[in-house]
Amino acid sequence: MKKTIILVLFFIIGNTVFSQKMMTRVGEIKFEASMPALEEIAGTNKTASCIFDETTGDFVALSLVKAFKFKSPLMEEHFNENYMESSKFPKATFKGKILNFDEKKLSTTKIVYDLEGDLTIHGVTKKIKTKINLVLVGGKVNAITNFSVNPQDYNIEIPNLVKDKIAKDVKLTVNFLLETK
Repeated sequence: MKKTIILVLFFIIGNTVFSQKMMTRVGEIKFEASMPALEEIAGTNKTASCIFDETTGDFVALSLVKAFKFKSPLMEEHFNENYMESSKFPKATFKGKILNFDEKKLSTTKIVYDLEGDLTIHGVTKKIKTKINLVLVGGKVNAITNFSVNPQDYNIEIPNLVKDKIAKDVKLTVNFLLETK
């Protein structure tokens, strides 16, 4: 019995010690919801977190909604209070996997992988599938992806008064420079 417990402990500790987790707390997420010839509607968050497990391909990201910054303080206030309701839904998350990831293929040349998972915004979770570019930069992995979301899919209400001023599909650009921790 003691031998079994010791073997199980060594297995658990070994998996924890030897798993290759990379992370960042200063990832960047940009969104663009502008319509042509109208006022720019764009925000940037430079404090997003991400953990990537190289052994499993698991990819998890978290962004605090209030961390998005805008050119106009009034636009930032409307974003947080009227649209995203950031006091009620303070974070957006992604939990997924980079499919068929092979750390041996990482290089200074961009490699494109499929990324699938659950995106939760405004308390609503939807499955997404997109592409992610990975490139080795000075011993770190730069992970970049672009995709679009429809605010209606996440129960984000856009008032009729401004509906024609905000893009139906909001473009997101995600950029994480991940390092081993």
